[in-house]
Amino acid sequence: MRTIAIVNQKGGCGKTTVSINVASAIADAGKRVLLVDMDPQSHCAVGLAVPEQQIEQSIYDVLISRSRNEPIKLTEILWQINDRLELAPASIDLSAFEQQMAGVPDRELCLKEALGEVRADYDFAIVDCPPAVGLLTFSALRAATDVIVPVETGYFALHGLSKQLDTLSILCKRCSQHVEVRVVASMYDIRTKMAREILAELRTHFGDRMFKTVVNFNTKIKEASSFGQPVGEYDPTSKGRKDFSALAEEILGSHETQQRRDFVNSLAGQLESISVTADELLQATKPAAKAHQPPRIEEIKPAQRPHQPAEIQESVPAALGADQPAETRQPEPAEPPAEKTPPQTTPEGQPPAPDIRAVDLTGEPGAAEETTTVEEATPLEEPQQVEATDQYNPVETAAKLSDYYGVSQMRDAVVFVTLYPRAQNVQIAGDFNNWQPAATPMEKLGDTGVWQTKINLPQGRYRYRLVVDGQWQQDPYNEHTELNPFGDFNSVIEVG
Repeated sequence: MRTIAIVNQKGGCGKTTVSINVASAIADAGKRVLLVDMDPQSHCAVGLAVPEQQIEQSIYDVLISRSRNEPIKLTEILWQINDRLELAPASIDLSAFEQQMAGVPDRELCLKEALGEVRADYDFAIVDCPPAVGLLTFSALRAATDVIVPVETGYFALHGLSKQLDTLSILCKRCSQHVEVRVVASMYDIRTKMAREILAELRTHFGDRMFKTVVNFNTKIKEASSFGQPVGEYDPTSKGRKDFSALAEEILGSHETQQRRDFVNSLAGQLESISVTADELLQATKPAAKAHQPPRIEEIKPAQRPHQPAEIQESVPAALGADQPAETRQPEPAEPPAEKTPPQTTPEGQPPAPDIRAVDLTGEPGAAEETTTVEEATPLEEPQQVEATDQYNPVETAAKLSDYYGVSQMRDAVVFVTLYPRAQNVQIAGDFNNWQPAATPMEKLGDTGVWQTKINLPQGRYRYRLVVDGQWQQDPYNEHTELNPFGDFNSVIEVG
């Protein structure tokens, strides 16, 4: 199983969006995929319409149980998204994971051990990491064979990428682990000059480590997230779906290239081992040959030949038989001597045949995986219609999302509505309040995870950002944005 960690310590760069849609695109290509959410905000579950109130156990329970000697299997917490994609959801409890694991030996290996138990069941594991370098991210790196760093095409994102790659290099050296790190440009808006220039800079500095595919800014991707679907399922003809399908093809292509490289290296290693063994055998037989070397034929007197020891007579090379007198030639044996058995490398007497399907990508013993036949894709099952009182209905919720969330104008006021089930505090900072988040807090509606506020604004054009538990980000339900001087996107609203 190939494990890919989606990592960037900078928030708002689209890690969760990339994780969900890459996992879905690889599954659409016929591979079995496990999506693991290591972010305490649990946005993978929100983006795939997994009802939070029905998540009884999360990846936190699996990881923490190992330190308590009461291990919970990863298979006990999984949610099936479709025939080839399953989700291991996160929970807010992950925010306390590092403190609770303090002092536990090898605590950073918990995720690797949990994934190791299911590696025969999946072809890929995609791990969505939190926007911070801590134990959760380090655990994902220890389990990973590859790292993808999504980078938005903004100035500070370009500056932060070098820091990010240096951090990854330090972490890999610390644990003596080789991880393939590649960069993907995301949220790219070709209409802006700055985005084009920054993309050119990225390709100049990291050309050999960048994916050729660029994920363009596309409103369908955000709409799909609000409906709890991957963009390929929400709109199969959209530009966003084509971008992620191309990215998945690159990932699969690099995987096959790595397999071929490992296969060749495996063959080279076996040939070198065979050559060394042959040289050792040759050196070992030379002293024995010298000890039994017969005297030359012309030096042996005829009277002495019948009286030579039997071992000398037997050791005369067969090639000399034609030049020997008849009385000294050895009679042909009645039965051919038994052939010597060559050194065996396996109980069956054959050297192990290399198998591309069992290549160890991590370089650790026991990491080879079994390969099973991947069945052809089948259409998704229709969601069951259930009562809204105790079950989640994705169809009804999707219809409500399209009309409810976002920003809208009502008479003389502007209403902001958004969804953050895990957030403790949501505020709005914009040019209408001098970018002071504390001046415009949003109110949470019960336990629904919905936040809203109403602001009286005069006619004009306004820019703003949401501040969620201290993290600044653009409004996911407002498709109107513009690039700010810091390399991020501000959400925009026109008040008429």
